[in-house]
Amino acid sequence: MLTAETISEFLDFLENDRGCSITTRNNRLAAIRAFLKYAADMDVTAVAFLTEMKKVPVKKPNTIELIEYMSEAAVTALIAEPDASTSKGLRDRFFMILMYDTGARVQEMLDIKLDDFRYGKTPTVTLNGKRNKIRTVPLMDKTIAHLKHYLNVYHPDIKDDDRPLFYSIINEQMNPLSDDCVRKFLNKYGAAARKHCLEIPENVHPHLFRHSRAMHLYQHGMDLTLVQQWLGHGNLETTLVYAHADTEHKRRAIETATSNGIESPINISPKRFIVNDDNTLKRLAGLK
Repeated sequence: MLTAETISEFLDFLENDRGCSITTRNNRLAAIRAFLKYAADMDVTAVAFLTEMKKVPVKKPNTIELIEYMSEAAVTALIAEPDASTSKGLRDRFFMILMYDTGARVQEMLDIKLDDFRYGKTPTVTLNGKRNKIRTVPLMDKTIAHLKHYLNVYHPDIKDDDRPLFYSIINEQMNPLSDDCVRKFLNKYGAAARKHCLEIPENVHPHLFRHSRAMHLYQHGMDLTLVQQWLGHGNLETTLVYAHADTEHKRRAIETATSNGIESPINISPKRFIVNDDNTLKRLAGLK
């Protein structure tokens, strides 16, 4: 019963009847393929089903994925919002600084341990990403200064340990900071900062920092392959959304190109094509 036609009908049902997105459709297809690959490894007679499965194509999205990101001014206003004179405000501000500097996912941030940092000429932090992918990200000098101040307050006696970098105390026990806690304080600071910076979006969530950092790196000239490595993307196509989304970057590139001697028809004065002489107009229209 497992034919390419049957599977295609199932995927069409998901998209048309259930209202699932193309991404969900492709995820279901990937799951079926993974199972059949496993079945073929266990039993050689299942190879025929795997071969049949390969006839079903992955569906390409109809539109380019749009991403939401903050301007550099919005990021600055948001990071400045916590009161760093309090211990909680210091923690929240440094969390945002480190999340922006590294472009880390929120879970990668929550998983950082004290011994994930490497100091020296080129300070770095090791992040544990999706599917246990590990990547090392360099840290800026200003971030290191904020890190040292944070460690002096939250980890005064321990600098190299497997304890979580960010934590909360519950029942006198140290516990890693929760995802809900991060989302809660980001929304609070976003609402407060929006009163004096209208560029901050209504919904400030952790992944917004990752998108913003990637977009700013790209806008400042970093090659997309380096942005891909910075973010830990397994496929360059995932990183291409930043190139598609950055219309301002494209506008500046066009301005630079035209200012370097490339003539644009837009720059030609329309007055050159205005003809007021009746005889000339008749000749051009073939009436004389």
